[in-house]
This record gives sequence, structure tokens and C-alpha cells, in this order.
Amino acid sequence: MRIATVERNTKETQIKVSVNLDGTGKSDISTGIGFLDHMIDHLSRHSLIDMTIQAKGDLHIDGHHTTEDIGIAIGKAVKQALGEKRGITRYGAALIPLDEALSRVVIDISGRPYLVWKVNFSRPKLGEMDTELFREWFQAFAFNSGTTLHIENLYGENNHHIVESCYKGLARSLREAIAIDPRKSDDIPSTKGVL
Repeated sequence: MRIATVERNTKETQIKVSVNLDGTGKSDISTGIGFLDHMIDHLSRHSLIDMTIQAKGDLHIDGHHTTEDIGIAIGKAVKQALGEKRGITRYGAALIPLDEALSRVVIDISGRPYLVWKVNFSRPKLGEMDTELFREWFQAFAFNSGTTLHIENLYGENNHHIVESCYKGLARSLREAIAIDPRKSDDIPSTKGVL
């Protein structure tokens, strides 16, 4: 089974993340940041990855450490659950509309972490969350999952719609990329023989 549990405990945060890549999209998420819970719920639901996340962080300072460390922990859990990545499709892409906003997310489970982030916000906060922290979350996820991740908001006006389309885009592209290809279910999808 493609499951993993990761714990990350620092002086700033205490986080436990469990994932089941072959789930149904059930989630139990408590980060202390309501808007981040909402986005990760979308990630779980639309990727069909079951996720349990319990996090406590130094939110009396701000949301930076908690947001980044949750991205780190989810990324590590996904990477661990993928194992040697045998049989995966490897690539995924999604165009996700949300009312007036449209975002494109493309992923390669390559083992070579990289983030291209072409998303701008017109407001400094969504709920209690600083909008600049979304890039931090996606970067932490990409680098710790070992994925190449390109995220581009093509257009949109509502900041909530923009970022939600990015999380849903990650969910749908990740769902495609981690799917087992029945024609190559025993192969590692690389000419190198390793990812």
C-alpha cells in the first residue's frame, strides 16, 4: 500500500501528516490556519489522497513557520508513500477554472525539485493568512516531494478563486501523475531506471 506518516517537530512547529495515495479523498485537517485547512481539504478531495494532518505552530508570531512546515511534511509523506515510484504515470497537468479565474498546474515526479510560480495577488491577506505564504507552501511541497512543479494563474480577479484554482490544479495533476499505468505497472518511468 502507498501510505506514509511523517512527523516534523521543531521549536516552531509540531506536525504529524499521514497520507494514503490510493484513498478516496477523505481528510481530517487541523493546522490552526482556517484558510490553509480549506485549501488542503481541496487538495485531498480532488487528488483522492486521504490525508490526516495535525499541526501546532507559533501562530502568535505569524503563519509562516506553520505554513511552510506543513508543506514540507506533506511533500515528504507523498515522496515516502511513492517509494521507488514504480509504475506511476509520472506526469500530470490540469487547467482549473473557478468562476473568473483560470490556473494551469503541471507536475513531473522527477526527483528533481523545482518550482515555477507565476501567481500574483492583489490583497495581502485571505482570512488570517498572508497571501505571500502560498508560494512558500508550494515551494516546500515541491522540494520535499521531489517534484518539478509549474503553477501559473492565467487570469483572475478574486484572490480566493485564484489560490483555490492553484490547489485544485495541484490536486488534479498530482492525481494523474501518481496513478499506476496498467501497461507499465512494474517499470520506473525513466530511461535512467530511477527517479
